[in-house]
Amino acid sequence: MRVRDLLMALLTVVIWGSNFAVMKLGLRGLPPLLFCTLRFAFTAFPMVLLVRPPRLPWRRVAAWGMAQFAVLFGLLMTGLKLGMAAGLASIVMQLQAFFTIALAWALLREKARPVQLPGGAVALAGMGVVAWNLHQRTTLIGLLLLIVAASSWAVANVLARRMGPVNAVALASWASLYAVPPLLALSLLLEGAGKDWQALRDMDAMSWLVVGFQAYPATLFGFGLWAMLMRRYPAAQIAPFTWLVPVSGMLTAAWLLHEPLQAWKLAAAALVVGGLVLNQIPSLRHRLLAQRT
Repeated sequence: MRVRDLLMALLTVVIWGSNFAVMKLGLRGLPPLLFCTLRFAFTAFPMVLLVRPPRLPWRRVAAWGMAQFAVLFGLLMTGLKLGMAAGLASIVMQLQAFFTIALAWALLREKARPVQLPGGAVALAGMGVVAWNLHQRTTLIGLLLLIVAASSWAVANVLARRMGPVNAVALASWASLYAVPPLLALSLLLEGAGKDWQALRDMDAMSWLVVGFQAYPATLFGFGLWAMLMRRYPAAQIAPFTWLVPVSGMLTAAWLLHEPLQAWKLAAAALVVGGLVLNQIPSLRHRLLAQRT
C-alpha cells in the first residue's frame, strides 16, 4: 500500500471517529431523516454544478449512492435517534469490515490472507474492550437498524470494488444527489412536513456547522477517498481500517474535549492497532520484496 494512500485512509478514519459525536449533537434539533437529507443536499450542491458526472453508468453511481448514503445513514441516524449510544454505534458499524470481506469472497472471489484472520480477531478483541467499558444503554431496534446499516455499507464497498478509475469528488457529490430524493420523501412521509419546517426554522449556527461538517469533511472528502481506496486495493486490506474509528473517536475526544484516557482505552487502542498491523503484513511484505528487486 502506498504511503500516501495509507495516510489518506488514516485521516479518513480520524474524521469518521469524531463524526459520531457530531451526529448525536445534530440530532438534538433535527429529525434524523431530515438531517440526512440536508447532509447530502449540501454535499451535492454546489459541487454537481462544478464537476462533471463520474465516467460510470448512472445506475452504478445511483446504486452506490443509495447503499453508501441513503440506506446506510438513514438507518444509522434513525438508530441514534431511537436511543443507540454514539460510542456503541461506532463499534457496531465496524461490522461492515467483516461483512465486506464475506461479500467480496462470495461475489468477487477475493480471499483474505491467513495472517489477516488473526489480525481481525485481535482488532475485534480491542473493540470488545471498548464495548465492555462503555456501560451505555441501548435499544434492540436501534441495534438491529445499525446492523442492517453496516450491511449496506458492505454492499457499497463491493460496488466500489467493481468501479473503474473515477474522480472521488465527482462520485461522492453525484451519488449524494441521487440519495437526496428518497431521503426527503421518507422524511416528509414519516416525520411530517410540519415538523421538518419547524426544525429548519429553529436551526441555529451550531446546527448548520454540524451539517457542514457532515457534508464536506465526512462525506465529500471521506467517502470519496474511501471509494477510491476500495477500488484500488483488496477489500480485506482496506475495510479493516474502519476498526480504528472507535479508537480515533476516543483519542480525538481526549484531545479536543479533555476526556480522560484510562488504561482500558489505551489497551483497546493497542489491540486494534496491532490487529490492523497484522492485517497489513501481506501488503508490507509485498512492498519490501518489490523494493529489493
